[in-house]
Amino acid sequence: MRKLAIYLKQYKIESVFAPLFKMLEAFFDLLVPIVVADILNNGVGTGNNSRIIRGFLILIALAAMGLASSITAQFFAAKASVGFATNLRQALFDHVQSFSYSELDKIGTDTLMTRMTSDINQVQNGLNMALRLLLRSPFIVFGSMIMAFTIDFKSALVFAVAIPILSVVVYGIMMASIPLFGKAQVCLDKVLGVTRENLTGVRVIRAFCKEEEEVKSFDEKNEALTKMDLFVGRLSALMNPATYVLINIATIVLINADAIQVGSGAIRQGDVVALYNYMALMIVELVKLASLIITINKAVACAKRVETVMEIKPGMTYPAAGAATGSGYSGKTTEAADTSTGEGSDDAVVFRNVSFTYDGGGAPSLDDVSFAIKRGETVGITGGTGSGKTSLVNLIARFYDATSGAVEVDGRNVRDYAEGELIESIGIVPQKATLFKGTIRDNLRWGNENASDEEIMNALTTARALDVVNGKKGGLDFMLEQNGRNLSGGQRQRLTIARALVRHPEILIMDDSTSALDFATDAALRKAIRSLPGDMTVFIVSQRTASIMNADTIIVLDDGKVVGQGRHSGLMKNCGVYREIYYSQFPEKRAEEALI
Repeated sequence: MRKLAIYLKQYKIESVFAPLFKMLEAFFDLLVPIVVADILNNGVGTGNNSRIIRGFLILIALAAMGLASSITAQFFAAKASVGFATNLRQALFDHVQSFSYSELDKIGTDTLMTRMTSDINQVQNGLNMALRLLLRSPFIVFGSMIMAFTIDFKSALVFAVAIPILSVVVYGIMMASIPLFGKAQVCLDKVLGVTRENLTGVRVIRAFCKEEEEVKSFDEKNEALTKMDLFVGRLSALMNPATYVLINIATIVLINADAIQVGSGAIRQGDVVALYNYMALMIVELVKLASLIITINKAVACAKRVETVMEIKPGMTYPAAGAATGSGYSGKTTEAADTSTGEGSDDAVVFRNVSFTYDGGGAPSLDDVSFAIKRGETVGITGGTGSGKTSLVNLIARFYDATSGAVEVDGRNVRDYAEGELIESIGIVPQKATLFKGTIRDNLRWGNENASDEEIMNALTTARALDVVNGKKGGLDFMLEQNGRNLSGGQRQRLTIARALVRHPEILIMDDSTSALDFATDAALRKAIRSLPGDMTVFIVSQRTASIMNADTIIVLDDGKVVGQGRHSGLMKNCGVYREIYYSQFPEKRAEEALI
């Protein structure tokens, strides 16, 4: 937890005062047996009532001061632990936001959610307990031994022997259980992964009648988690009986030895009671310490899991804002590169021998892709399933970095843009239409937080989504549920298109984002986008040839390679892949041409 200690810096005072007040409470507790011994020896034993009353008042005062110290310690411990968890959770969230798609794909959503919630909660609880009890319990244990020496040296030797043995037992169980708690959290990740997958894919599961198989899969993961929790719980549970047995043996030895001394007059009865009370204090504190160690073990294991995420360096680096940079490709400047290829300065997007492979993907998703797109062009990208269409457009927005080659936007390598600079000029409509809980207005302002209602309505009109808003109670103030569950698939797609258009992007990427629209609406949408003022460059990813056949340029991908580029008419003559895609959707055209 050392690396996470920086998030506790602003709570230094609370982190010091919490254990100090807890130790002050422990000091008052250590005085109680001495006062009781004095009442028995000098009050009850001699019939001195005033000594008894004085001792009783002292006990009340010690209890009051101990309670005040305990409450104060709890306040500081709670403030420090909750503040620490808040800072850590925010830092982890910010760090995750800096990850590229590659890191997110590699780590996984499920484990990130566990570490953001369950793990940090465990760390918070561990810190709270540690601030209150980590020093108090050892202070009581060793303080009891020291106080026993002030009463009787021979009896105190029982304490001196018992404490080291207890320390060895506690340390051994602690070292054995810490790694097991980490494994238990990994099992929790798997349970959460299965749960999330089932909840998000419940319709598919039911459509294929796979409920029983999924229940069986969940049961297996849940059983593994249960077995691991039971095993580590049983191991940790050995702490209590082990400490009880050792302390009770020490108590028997102590009482047996003191009984002989009382009989011989070497020690007074009140002192024996005080020694027994100190032994009882040790029992209570060791039980607390056993519970504390279990909690701290969990916290340490969870803290290590959080640390592993915090130690992951984002795979993408960005130059400082305003820094002068070249294209970063083959040592050439952008101007030189453009001159060498004969391309003009009005290129919006250029791919230069780009290859891309996902982490652990094996075969490349894109292989030696090269093309240049002018500003204001509409580009259709098509190909079979898994041909690399989405991978290609993801490189334009730099969601991933090319494995080799260079991607240029407006004459600059995408790697040379400052963080956030490139994406400001790009509007993206992803394959999966994602909306967030809130009003329609709030969702559309994700594209432009300063957008006026007029701009929003214009974007809705272009996206053919005006009827969606007008048909809802409250219009733009209509409240959407999470993921837009209270809308149809086509309505969600049109709203996400409007959200991208509100941005007034220089480059618009529509990644198979009209699949839920009928052909008439799709056509009207494309016509409206083409009629927008300015020279916006549009990329339309689609397997519908009707959606891209009127594009200025169509790029055909097959197994990650460009197998055709040009207009519809040219590709029908020269590109067999495109021709087969077209005829699969318009079989009547094949029949007509066969008759000619």
